[in-house]
Amino acid sequence: MRTWLAAAAVLTLLLVASAWAQVRTAPTIASLLFPWLIFPWFVVVMVLGVSPISGSRAEALADGFLSRPIARHEYLLAIWAARVLVVLGNFLLVVAPAIALVALADRGAMSAERVTLYGIVAALGVVSLVLTLQVSLAFLMGILLRRPLPAFVVLLFLWYPVNVLLDTFKLEAFSPITLNRALPALLRPPAAQGDAKPVELAKDRESDEAARQLGATLGRWLGGPPEPAPPKPGFFERDDFREFSLTKVLLGYGIPTLASLGLAVLCFCRRDL
Repeated sequence: MRTWLAAAAVLTLLLVASAWAQVRTAPTIASLLFPWLIFPWFVVVMVLGVSPISGSRAEALADGFLSRPIARHEYLLAIWAARVLVVLGNFLLVVAPAIALVALADRGAMSAERVTLYGIVAALGVVSLVLTLQVSLAFLMGILLRRPLPAFVVLLFLWYPVNVLLDTFKLEAFSPITLNRALPALLRPPAAQGDAKPVELAKDRESDEAARQLGATLGRWLGGPPEPAPPKPGFFERDDFREFSLTKVLLGYGIPTLASLGLAVLCFCRRDL
């Protein structure tokens, strides 16, 4: 845990230093949450959760349940809660001071963009919920398979392909990849997000693209220099996410978390002990 905490602190410091004078406030905060939502700390969280009760430990625990006044679900919930507290403690201990530094410091033109306290708290809460879901899924898989290594391999080969598939449909309530891109919209004040409707924005983008193509065609006919290609949008500028719903996100990650924990407890109480 100390090694993980130190590595997370160093990576967060590097992200802050690289974005200090080049990236606006909301995308900078979203980039600080990227390692926790997508990679690499997902691997550490899964490793913590996949070994709640192995086969050998289950046999040793049987005597403890018979000789002590402790219920099976109480023991399992205590193990789950301990892992969740460790993960969330490391996350908040590293990220919260960095976000406060980025939001309050004077970074010149990059600090002109304002973020709200509500947006920061909501973003931290949403990421904490995703981390809790990761622990719960790993917890369930560890109990189902009873062996940590196969459980981790199954999770690793299921989590990323499913998230990439959900990201293609831009479902921030189910894909942490899409959620990470949508966080700047949650962090900014509502007035800063603009009042334009998504349909109007789409029409404006189509008009701009048509004008650009027409100008390029005329330039080729007149023998002028070719028009440079427009720059590709960054990771956090690909979509506007103006219809971001915090309630849908909380339900999208909260319900699977409760379901995973309930199935893990049910399986453990009925099958193992």
